[in-house]
Amino acid sequence: MDLSNLKPAKGSIKRDKRIGRGEGSGHGGTSTRGHKGAKSRSGYSKKIGFEGGQMPLQRRVPKSGFKNINRIEYKGINLSTLEELATRLKTDRIDFQTMMTSGLINKNSLVKILGNGTLTHKLEVHAHAFSKSAQAAIEANQGTAVKL
Repeated sequence: MDLSNLKPAKGSIKRDKRIGRGEGSGHGGTSTRGHKGAKSRSGYSKKIGFEGGQMPLQRRVPKSGFKNINRIEYKGINLSTLEELATRLKTDRIDFQTMMTSGLINKNSLVKILGNGTLTHKLEVHAHAFSKSAQAAIEANQGTAVKL
C-alpha cells in the first residue's frame, strides 16, 4: 500500500454533483437556480406562510376574541391530590419542593390549591394561591395555608 492507492471508505462520500464549477460540469452558469428572481439570489429565505404574494392564510382568516398578555397561569392541584400525597409520603408539610419531587409540577409552575375533594390530615401547605374553599378546608382541620 502506498499513497497512490488511498481512497475514502465506501459510502463515506455522498457528493453527487458539484454545482457552480464551470460549464463543463453541466451545472455551471446559473448553477441550477434559474434566471433572475429572489430564489436565484444569495441570501434568499422564504418566510413561513409565504404564498407567493397571495394574502397568507393567517391574514385571510378572521380573528376573534381577546388574549390577555398579563394573564397568570396557575397549575391547579386539588385537595384530594394533597390528601393522597400526604398519605403516601406520611408528612404533614407539603411545600413547593415536595410537589416538584412527586412530579405534580415543574420548577417554573405557579401553584394554586383548589377545593375539590376532602381533607382529613392536618397539613401545612405552601403554594402561590388558594381558592376560598381550599383555604377553608385546610383551616377546618387546624392546618395552615402559606402563600409563597
